[in-house]
Amino acid sequence: MLTPLQKRFRYHFRGNRQTNVISKPEWYLAQVLMWIGNHTQFLDEKIQPILDNAGSAVNARLEFSRGLIMLVLEKLASDIPCLLYDDNLFCHLVDEVLLFERELHNVHYYPSTFANCMHILSEETCFQRWLTVERKFALQKMDSMLSSEAVWVSQYKDITDVDEMKVPDCAETFMTLLLVITDRYKNLPTASRKLQFLELQKDLVDDFRIRLTQVMKEETRASLGFRYCAILNAVNYISTVLADWADNVFFLQLQQAALEVFAENNTLSKLQLGQLASMESSVFDDMINLLERLKHDMLTRQVDHVFREVKDAAKFYKKERWLSLPSQSEQAVMSLSSSACPLLLTLRDRLLQLEQQLCFSLFKIFWQMLVEKLDVYIYQEIILANHFNEGGAAQLQFDMTRNLFPLFSHYCKRPENYFKHVKEACIVLNLNIGSALLLKDVLQSASGQLTATAALNEVGIYKLAQQDVEILLNLRTNWPNTGK
Repeated sequence: MLTPLQKRFRYHFRGNRQTNVISKPEWYLAQVLMWIGNHTQFLDEKIQPILDNAGSAVNARLEFSRGLIMLVLEKLASDIPCLLYDDNLFCHLVDEVLLFERELHNVHYYPSTFANCMHILSEETCFQRWLTVERKFALQKMDSMLSSEAVWVSQYKDITDVDEMKVPDCAETFMTLLLVITDRYKNLPTASRKLQFLELQKDLVDDFRIRLTQVMKEETRASLGFRYCAILNAVNYISTVLADWADNVFFLQLQQAALEVFAENNTLSKLQLGQLASMESSVFDDMINLLERLKHDMLTRQVDHVFREVKDAAKFYKKERWLSLPSQSEQAVMSLSSSACPLLLTLRDRLLQLEQQLCFSLFKIFWQMLVEKLDVYIYQEIILANHFNEGGAAQLQFDMTRNLFPLFSHYCKRPENYFKHVKEACIVLNLNIGSALLLKDVLQSASGQLTATAALNEVGIYKLAQQDVEILLNLRTNWPNTGK
Protein backbone atom coordinates (compact mmCIF):
# COMPACT_ATOMS: atom_id res chain seq x y z
CA MET A 1 0.00 0.00 0.00
CA LEU A 2 2.80 2.40 0.83
CA THR A 3 4.94 1.74 -2.25
CA PRO A 4 2.79 3.58 -4.83
CA LEU A 5 2.33 6.51 -2.44
CA GLN A 6 6.07 6.67 -1.82
CA LYS A 7 6.63 6.76 -5.57
CA ARG A 8 4.09 9.54 -6.03
CA PHE A 9 5.59 11.53 -3.16
CA ARG A 10 9.10 11.32 -4.56
CA TYR A 11 7.86 12.05 -8.07
CA HIS A 12 6.05 15.25 -7.02
CA PHE A 13 8.31 16.52 -4.28
CA ARG A 14 11.78 15.70 -5.53
CA GLY A 15 13.73 16.88 -8.55
CA ASN A 16 12.57 19.62 -10.90
CA ARG A 17 8.84 19.13 -10.63
CA GLN A 18 6.67 22.23 -10.34
CA THR A 19 5.21 20.79 -7.15
CA ASN A 20 8.65 20.64 -5.54
CA VAL A 21 8.84 24.23 -4.33
CA ILE A 22 11.10 24.80 -1.35
CA SER A 23 8.99 27.73 -0.17
CA LYS A 24 5.84 25.59 -0.08
CA PRO A 25 6.34 22.85 2.52
CA GLU A 26 2.60 22.93 3.14
CA TRP A 27 2.07 21.17 -0.20
CA TYR A 28 3.76 17.93 0.73
CA LEU A 29 2.67 18.09 4.37
CA ALA A 30 -0.97 18.53 3.36
CA GLN A 31 -0.62 15.69 0.87
CA VAL A 32 0.61 13.30 3.55
CA LEU A 33 -2.18 14.29 5.94
CA MET A 34 -4.72 13.76 3.17
CA TRP A 35 -3.37 10.28 2.43
CA ILE A 36 -3.49 9.36 6.11
CA GLY A 37 -7.05 10.66 6.41
CA ASN A 38 -8.24 8.97 3.22
CA HIS A 39 -6.88 5.57 4.24
CA THR A 40 -7.92 5.59 7.90
CA GLN A 41 -11.34 3.97 7.48
CA PHE A 42 -10.06 1.31 5.08
CA LEU A 43 -7.14 0.42 7.35
CA ASP A 44 -9.28 0.28 10.49
CA GLU A 45 -12.18 -1.66 8.98
CA LYS A 46 -10.50 -3.92 6.42
CA ILE A 47 -6.83 -4.39 7.22
CA GLN A 48 -6.79 -4.25 11.03
CA PRO A 49 -9.25 -7.17 11.49
CA ILE A 50 -7.02 -9.36 9.27
CA LEU A 51 -3.99 -8.52 11.41
CA ASP A 52 -5.96 -9.10 14.60
CA ASN A 53 -7.16 -12.50 13.39
CA ALA A 54 -3.60 -13.44 12.58
CA GLY A 55 -2.61 -12.60 16.15
CA SER A 56 -0.42 -9.72 15.07
CA ALA A 57 0.18 -6.78 17.42
CA VAL A 58 0.71 -4.43 14.49
CA ASN A 59 -1.51 -1.35 14.28
CA ALA A 60 -2.17 -0.94 10.56
CA ARG A 61 -3.08 2.73 10.66
CA LEU A 62 -0.09 3.75 12.76
CA GLU A 63 2.35 1.74 10.66
CA PHE A 64 0.89 3.23 7.49
CA SER A 65 1.23 6.71 9.01
CA ARG A 66 4.76 6.00 10.14
CA GLY A 67 5.74 4.97 6.63
CA LEU A 68 4.46 8.27 5.24
CA ILE A 69 6.08 10.29 8.03
CA MET A 70 9.44 8.79 7.10
CA LEU A 71 8.98 10.39 3.67
CA VAL A 72 8.36 13.75 5.33
CA LEU A 73 11.45 13.38 7.54
CA GLU A 74 13.52 12.48 4.50
CA LYS A 75 12.21 15.54 2.66
CA LEU A 76 12.81 17.86 5.64
CA ALA A 77 16.34 16.57 6.08
CA SER A 78 17.15 17.50 2.49
CA ASP A 79 15.31 20.86 2.47
CA ILE A 80 16.32 22.35 5.81
CA PRO A 81 20.02 22.94 4.95
CA CYS A 82 18.86 25.01 1.96
CA LEU A 83 16.55 27.13 4.14
CA LEU A 84 18.70 27.73 7.20
CA TYR A 85 19.86 31.20 6.26
CA ASP A 86 16.63 32.55 4.85
CA ASP A 87 14.76 33.64 7.96
CA ASN A 88 11.37 34.00 6.32
CA LEU A 89 11.46 30.66 4.53
CA PHE A 90 12.84 28.86 7.56
CA CYS A 91 10.23 30.41 9.84
CA HIS A 92 7.49 29.45 7.40
CA LEU A 93 8.77 25.89 7.31
CA VAL A 94 8.76 25.67 11.12
CA ASP A 95 5.22 27.08 11.25
CA GLU A 96 3.96 24.54 8.75
CA VAL A 97 5.74 21.66 10.45
CA LEU A 98 4.22 22.62 13.80
CA LEU A 99 0.73 22.78 12.28
CA PHE A 100 1.35 19.42 10.62
CA GLU A 101 2.50 17.89 13.91
CA ARG A 102 -0.53 19.23 15.75
CA GLU A 103 -2.96 17.71 13.28
CA LEU A 104 -1.00 14.49 13.13
CA HIS A 105 -1.23 13.99 16.90
CA ASN A 106 -4.61 15.56 17.65
CA VAL A 107 -6.61 14.31 14.67
CA HIS A 108 -4.83 11.13 13.62
CA TYR A 109 -3.56 10.14 17.10
CA TYR A 110 -0.02 9.56 15.92
CA PRO A 111 2.06 8.72 19.04
CA SER A 112 4.72 11.23 20.05
CA THR A 113 7.04 8.29 20.78
CA PHE A 114 7.19 7.46 17.06
CA ALA A 115 9.64 9.22 14.75
CA ASN A 116 8.26 12.67 13.97
CA CYS A 117 9.22 16.08 12.66
CA MET A 118 10.05 17.48 16.10
CA HIS A 119 13.12 15.24 16.12
CA ILE A 120 14.34 16.91 12.95
CA LEU A 121 13.72 20.38 14.41
CA SER A 122 15.62 19.32 17.54
CA GLU A 123 18.83 18.56 15.69
CA GLU A 124 21.52 20.99 16.83
CA THR A 125 22.02 23.13 13.72
CA CYS A 126 18.34 23.36 12.94
CA PHE A 127 17.37 23.93 16.57
CA GLN A 128 19.85 26.76 17.14
CA ARG A 129 18.60 28.41 13.97
CA TRP A 130 15.03 28.01 15.16
CA LEU A 131 15.89 29.65 18.48
CA THR A 132 17.64 32.53 16.71
CA VAL A 133 14.76 33.13 14.32
CA GLU A 134 12.21 32.84 17.12
CA ARG A 135 14.10 35.48 19.12
CA LYS A 136 14.45 37.75 16.08
CA PHE A 137 10.77 37.69 15.18
CA ALA A 138 9.71 38.05 18.83
CA LEU A 139 11.86 41.17 19.20
CA GLN A 140 10.44 42.57 15.97
CA LYS A 141 6.95 41.94 17.28
CA MET A 142 7.84 43.72 20.53
CA ASP A 143 9.15 46.70 18.56
CA SER A 144 5.96 46.96 16.56
CA MET A 145 3.63 46.52 19.55
CA LEU A 146 5.40 49.28 21.50
CA SER A 147 5.23 51.66 18.57
CA SER A 148 1.54 51.17 17.82
CA GLU A 149 -0.90 53.98 18.54
CA ALA A 150 -2.99 51.91 20.95
CA VAL A 151 0.03 50.60 22.85
CA TRP A 152 -1.17 51.77 26.30
CA VAL A 153 -4.91 51.45 25.73
CA SER A 154 -6.82 48.42 26.98
CA GLN A 155 -8.75 46.74 24.21
CA TYR A 156 -11.44 45.91 26.79
CA LYS A 157 -11.68 49.41 28.27
CA ASP A 158 -15.39 49.68 27.47
CA ILE A 159 -16.25 46.29 29.00
CA THR A 160 -16.02 46.81 32.75
CA ASP A 161 -16.26 43.20 33.91
CA VAL A 162 -13.58 42.08 31.44
CA ASP A 163 -11.27 45.01 32.10
CA GLU A 164 -10.61 44.39 35.79
CA MET A 165 -6.85 44.38 35.32
CA LYS A 166 -6.89 47.36 32.92
CA VAL A 167 -4.26 45.61 30.79
CA PRO A 168 -2.76 47.80 28.07
CA ASP A 169 -2.67 46.33 24.60
CA CYS A 170 1.13 45.90 24.56
CA ALA A 171 1.12 43.71 27.70
CA GLU A 172 -1.73 41.57 26.41
CA THR A 173 0.00 41.15 23.05
CA PHE A 174 3.31 40.34 24.71
CA MET A 175 1.88 37.61 26.92
CA THR A 176 0.04 36.18 23.91
CA LEU A 177 3.39 36.11 22.12
CA LEU A 178 4.94 34.15 25.01
CA LEU A 179 1.96 31.80 25.04
CA VAL A 180 2.35 31.14 21.32
CA ILE A 181 6.06 30.41 21.80
CA THR A 182 5.19 27.92 24.56
CA ASP A 183 2.69 26.26 22.27
CA ARG A 184 5.35 25.97 19.57
CA TYR A 185 8.00 24.27 21.66
CA LYS A 186 5.98 22.24 24.16
CA ASN A 187 6.06 19.11 21.99
CA LEU A 188 9.82 19.03 21.60
CA PRO A 189 11.07 15.54 22.45
CA THR A 190 13.68 16.46 25.07
CA ALA A 191 13.53 18.54 28.24
CA SER A 192 16.91 20.14 27.50
CA ARG A 193 15.53 21.65 24.29
CA LYS A 194 12.43 22.90 26.08
CA LEU A 195 14.61 24.50 28.75
CA GLN A 196 16.50 26.41 26.07
CA PHE A 197 13.21 27.81 24.83
CA LEU A 198 12.25 28.64 28.40
CA GLU A 199 15.46 30.66 28.71
CA LEU A 200 14.48 32.48 25.52
CA GLN A 201 11.11 33.34 27.05
CA LYS A 202 12.77 34.60 30.22
CA ASP A 203 15.13 36.74 28.13
CA LEU A 204 12.15 38.20 26.30
CA VAL A 205 10.38 38.98 29.57
CA ASP A 206 13.50 40.72 30.83
CA ASP A 207 13.85 42.64 27.58
CA PHE A 208 10.23 43.75 27.78
CA ARG A 209 10.67 44.76 31.43
CA ILE A 210 13.67 46.90 30.48
CA ARG A 211 11.68 48.53 27.68
CA LEU A 212 8.83 49.29 30.08
CA THR A 213 11.32 50.72 32.57
CA GLN A 214 12.77 53.00 29.91
CA VAL A 215 9.34 54.33 28.95
CA MET A 216 8.46 54.68 32.64
CA LYS A 217 11.54 56.82 33.26
CA GLU A 218 10.36 59.20 30.56
CA GLU A 219 7.06 59.50 32.43
CA THR A 220 8.35 60.00 35.97
CA ARG A 221 7.43 63.69 35.90
CA ALA A 222 3.83 62.63 35.34
CA SER A 223 3.65 59.69 37.71
CA LEU A 224 -0.13 60.00 38.03
CA GLY A 225 -0.65 60.27 34.28
CA PHE A 226 -2.44 57.78 32.07
CA ARG A 227 0.71 56.41 30.47
CA TYR A 228 2.55 55.85 33.74
CA CYS A 229 -0.47 54.03 35.17
CA ALA A 230 -0.75 51.92 32.02
CA ILE A 231 2.90 50.85 32.38
CA LEU A 232 2.24 49.95 36.00
CA ASN A 233 -0.82 47.91 35.00
CA ALA A 234 1.31 46.16 32.35
CA VAL A 235 4.02 45.25 34.86
CA ASN A 236 1.42 43.95 37.30
CA TYR A 237 -0.34 41.89 34.62
CA ILE A 238 2.85 40.24 33.36
CA SER A 239 3.91 39.40 36.91
CA THR A 240 0.47 37.96 37.72
CA VAL A 241 0.34 35.81 34.58
CA LEU A 242 3.87 34.47 35.13
CA ALA A 243 2.93 33.54 38.70
CA ASP A 244 -0.09 31.66 37.31
CA TRP A 245 2.05 29.92 34.72
CA ALA A 246 4.44 28.78 37.44
CA ASP A 247 1.65 26.47 38.68
CA ASN A 248 0.98 25.06 35.22
CA VAL A 249 1.81 21.35 34.86
CA PHE A 250 4.01 21.98 31.81
CA PHE A 251 6.20 24.50 33.64
CA LEU A 252 6.28 22.37 36.78
CA GLN A 253 7.68 19.54 34.65
CA LEU A 254 10.26 21.94 33.24
CA GLN A 255 11.11 22.99 36.78
CA GLN A 256 11.81 19.37 37.63
CA ALA A 257 13.94 19.00 34.51
CA ALA A 258 15.83 22.19 35.37
CA LEU A 259 16.42 20.85 38.86
CA GLU A 260 18.09 17.76 37.44
CA VAL A 261 20.27 19.85 35.13
CA PHE A 262 21.30 22.23 37.93
CA ALA A 263 22.05 19.32 40.25
CA GLU A 264 24.30 17.74 37.62
CA ASN A 265 26.15 20.98 36.90
CA ASN A 266 26.31 22.25 40.52
CA THR A 267 25.15 25.67 39.33
CA LEU A 268 22.86 26.35 42.30
CA SER A 269 23.37 26.36 46.06
CA LYS A 270 21.82 23.64 48.18
CA LEU A 271 19.27 26.16 49.45
CA GLN A 272 18.20 27.13 45.92
CA LEU A 273 18.02 23.49 44.87
CA GLY A 274 15.91 22.77 47.94
CA GLN A 275 13.54 25.62 47.12
CA LEU A 276 13.15 24.42 43.55
CA ALA A 277 12.63 20.83 44.63
CA SER A 278 10.03 21.76 47.25
CA MET A 279 8.24 24.00 44.73
CA GLU A 280 8.82 27.03 46.98
CA SER A 281 10.26 28.79 43.97
CA SER A 282 9.42 28.52 40.29
CA VAL A 283 11.14 28.78 36.93
CA PHE A 284 9.87 32.37 36.63
CA ASP A 285 10.86 33.56 40.11
CA ASP A 286 13.75 35.76 38.98
CA MET A 287 11.53 37.51 36.46
CA ILE A 288 8.63 37.88 38.89
CA ASN A 289 10.92 39.36 41.56
CA LEU A 290 12.28 41.97 39.15
CA LEU A 291 8.78 42.88 37.99
CA GLU A 292 7.52 43.09 41.56
CA ARG A 293 10.41 45.37 42.47
CA LEU A 294 9.60 47.62 39.52
CA LYS A 295 5.93 47.60 40.51
CA HIS A 296 6.78 48.57 44.08
CA ASP A 297 9.10 51.36 42.95
CA MET A 298 6.45 52.77 40.63
CA LEU A 299 3.74 52.60 43.28
CA THR A 300 6.04 54.23 45.81
CA ARG A 301 6.67 57.08 43.39
CA GLN A 302 2.93 57.59 42.97
CA VAL A 303 2.29 57.45 46.71
CA ASP A 304 5.09 59.95 47.35
CA HIS A 305 3.69 62.28 44.69
CA VAL A 306 0.18 62.26 46.16
CA PHE A 307 1.55 62.48 49.69
CA ARG A 308 3.53 65.60 48.77
CA GLU A 309 0.39 67.18 47.34
CA VAL A 310 -1.61 66.28 50.44
CA LYS A 311 1.08 67.68 52.74
CA ASP A 312 1.11 70.88 50.73
CA ALA A 313 -2.68 71.09 50.95
CA ALA A 314 -2.53 70.50 54.72
CA LYS A 315 -0.26 73.44 55.56
CA PHE A 316 -3.13 75.62 56.79
CA TYR A 317 -4.71 72.73 58.66
CA LYS A 318 -1.44 72.24 60.53
CA LYS A 319 -1.66 75.83 61.76
CA GLU A 320 -5.26 75.56 62.95
CA ARG A 321 -5.79 77.19 66.37
CA TRP A 322 -6.58 73.93 68.17
CA LEU A 323 -5.93 75.61 71.48
CA SER A 324 -8.74 78.12 71.25
CA LEU A 325 -11.58 76.52 69.31
CA PRO A 326 -15.12 76.73 70.72
CA SER A 327 -16.37 73.65 72.52
CA GLN A 328 -18.99 71.38 71.03
CA SER A 329 -21.68 72.77 73.35
CA GLU A 330 -21.02 76.26 72.03
CA GLN A 331 -21.74 75.22 68.43
CA ALA A 332 -25.18 74.49 67.02
CA VAL A 333 -23.78 71.95 64.56
CA MET A 334 -20.26 70.62 64.13
CA SER A 335 -18.84 71.29 60.68
CA LEU A 336 -15.62 70.47 58.87
CA SER A 337 -12.69 72.79 59.52
CA SER A 338 -12.39 75.08 56.52
CA SER A 339 -8.61 74.61 56.57
CA ALA A 340 -9.12 70.84 56.08
CA CYS A 341 -10.99 71.30 52.80
CA PRO A 342 -7.93 71.59 50.50
CA LEU A 343 -6.42 68.47 52.08
CA LEU A 344 -9.58 66.40 51.69
CA LEU A 345 -10.33 67.65 48.18
CA THR A 346 -6.81 66.85 47.00
CA LEU A 347 -7.04 63.42 48.55
CA ARG A 348 -10.48 62.73 47.10
CA ASP A 349 -9.51 63.83 43.59
CA ARG A 350 -6.33 61.76 43.52
CA LEU A 351 -8.08 58.68 44.87
CA LEU A 352 -10.78 58.93 42.22
CA GLN A 353 -8.22 59.50 39.48
CA LEU A 354 -6.07 56.53 40.41
CA GLU A 355 -9.03 54.26 41.07
CA GLN A 356 -10.01 54.80 37.44
CA GLN A 357 -6.51 54.34 36.05
CA LEU A 358 -5.07 51.51 38.14
CA CYS A 359 -6.38 47.97 38.30
CA PHE A 360 -8.11 46.96 41.53
CA SER A 361 -5.18 45.12 43.13
CA LEU A 362 -2.73 47.96 42.42
CA PHE A 363 -5.11 50.63 43.63
CA LYS A 364 -5.62 48.70 46.85
CA ILE A 365 -1.87 48.63 47.47
CA PHE A 366 -1.67 52.32 46.55
CA TRP A 367 -4.30 53.59 48.96
CA GLN A 368 -3.06 51.40 51.80
CA MET A 369 0.51 52.68 51.33
CA LEU A 370 -0.83 56.25 51.22
CA VAL A 371 -2.95 55.79 54.34
CA GLU A 372 0.02 54.44 56.25
CA LYS A 373 2.00 57.61 55.49
CA LEU A 374 -1.00 59.86 56.12
CA ASP A 375 -1.69 58.29 59.49
CA VAL A 376 1.87 58.90 60.69
CA TYR A 377 1.96 62.39 59.17
CA ILE A 378 -1.26 63.61 60.80
CA TYR A 379 -0.24 62.04 64.09
CA GLN A 380 3.28 63.45 64.17
CA GLU A 381 2.96 66.75 62.29
CA ILE A 382 -0.51 67.88 63.31
CA ILE A 383 -1.48 66.18 66.56
CA LEU A 384 1.86 65.97 68.38
CA ALA A 385 2.84 69.44 67.15
CA ASN A 386 -0.15 71.16 68.80
CA HIS A 387 -2.03 71.51 72.06
CA PHE A 388 -5.78 70.97 72.20
CA ASN A 389 -8.54 72.45 74.27
CA GLU A 390 -11.85 70.62 74.50
CA GLY A 391 -13.20 72.26 71.34
CA GLY A 392 -9.98 71.62 69.41
CA ALA A 393 -9.96 67.92 70.33
CA ALA A 394 -13.63 67.57 69.36
CA GLN A 395 -13.03 69.38 66.07
CA LEU A 396 -10.05 67.17 65.24
CA GLN A 397 -12.11 64.06 65.96
CA PHE A 398 -14.97 65.35 63.81
CA ASP A 399 -12.62 66.14 60.90
CA MET A 400 -11.02 62.74 61.10
CA THR A 401 -13.91 60.38 61.87
CA ARG A 402 -16.63 62.14 59.89
CA ASN A 403 -14.63 63.41 56.93
CA LEU A 404 -11.19 61.88 56.44
CA PHE A 405 -11.95 58.25 57.31
CA PRO A 406 -15.16 58.11 55.20
CA LEU A 407 -13.11 59.01 52.10
CA PHE A 408 -11.76 55.46 52.29
CA SER A 409 -15.03 53.74 53.22
CA HIS A 410 -15.60 52.94 49.55
CA TYR A 411 -12.46 50.79 49.60
CA CYS A 412 -12.85 48.99 52.92
CA LYS A 413 -15.45 48.43 55.63
CA ARG A 414 -13.58 49.97 58.55
CA PRO A 415 -11.20 52.66 57.26
CA GLU A 416 -10.48 53.87 60.80
CA ASN A 417 -8.50 50.66 61.35
CA TYR A 418 -5.95 51.94 58.82
CA PHE A 419 -5.55 55.18 60.79
CA LYS A 420 -4.66 53.60 64.11
CA HIS A 421 -2.40 56.42 65.35
CA VAL A 422 -4.92 59.13 64.51
CA LYS A 423 -7.93 57.18 65.75
CA GLU A 424 -6.35 56.40 69.11
CA ALA A 425 -4.93 59.91 69.50
CA CYS A 426 -8.47 61.26 69.02
CA ILE A 427 -9.71 58.86 71.70
CA VAL A 428 -7.09 60.10 74.19
CA LEU A 429 -7.69 63.77 73.42
CA ASN A 430 -11.47 63.38 73.72
CA LEU A 431 -11.67 61.31 76.89
CA ASN A 432 -13.94 63.03 79.37
CA ILE A 433 -12.01 64.78 82.09
CA GLY A 434 -12.65 62.14 84.74
CA SER A 435 -11.51 59.26 82.56
CA ALA A 436 -8.47 61.23 81.43
CA LEU A 437 -7.44 61.97 85.02
CA LEU A 438 -7.93 58.37 86.01
CA LEU A 439 -5.92 57.10 83.04
CA LYS A 440 -3.14 59.56 83.80
CA ASP A 441 -2.96 58.37 87.39
CA VAL A 442 -2.98 54.71 86.38
CA LEU A 443 -0.18 55.23 83.86
CA GLN A 444 1.94 57.19 86.31
CA SER A 445 1.48 54.73 89.14
CA ALA A 446 1.30 51.51 87.10
CA SER A 447 3.49 48.93 88.77
CA GLY A 448 3.89 46.86 85.63
CA GLN A 449 3.43 46.89 81.91
CA LEU A 450 0.37 44.63 82.14
CA THR A 451 -1.53 47.11 84.33
CA ALA A 452 -0.82 49.97 81.93
CA THR A 453 -1.74 47.88 78.89
CA ALA A 454 -5.02 46.79 80.50
CA ALA A 455 -5.89 50.40 81.30
CA LEU A 456 -5.14 51.49 77.73
CA ASN A 457 -7.10 48.62 76.22
CA GLU A 458 -10.06 49.52 78.39
CA VAL A 459 -10.39 52.90 76.69
CA GLY A 460 -9.70 51.49 73.21
CA ILE A 461 -5.95 52.06 72.90
CA TYR A 462 -4.08 49.13 71.32
CA LYS A 463 -1.54 50.67 68.96
CA LEU A 464 -0.05 53.54 70.94
CA ALA A 465 2.56 52.86 73.59
CA GLN A 466 2.21 54.06 77.18
CA GLN A 467 4.72 56.89 76.63
CA ASP A 468 2.78 58.06 73.54
CA VAL A 469 -0.46 58.23 75.52
CA GLU A 470 1.23 60.19 78.30
CA ILE A 471 2.50 62.70 75.73
CA LEU A 472 -1.00 63.01 74.25
CA LEU A 473 -2.54 63.54 77.68
CA ASN A 474 -0.08 66.38 78.22
CA LEU A 475 -1.25 68.00 74.98
CA ARG A 476 -4.69 68.52 76.53
CA THR A 477 -5.21 71.95 78.01
CA ASN A 478 -8.58 71.37 79.64
CA TRP A 479 -7.30 69.99 82.93
CA PRO A 480 -8.97 71.20 86.13
CA ASN A 481 -6.90 73.47 88.36
CA THR A 482 -5.70 70.70 90.63
CA GLY A 483 -2.19 70.52 89.34
CA LYS A 484 -2.91 67.33 87.47
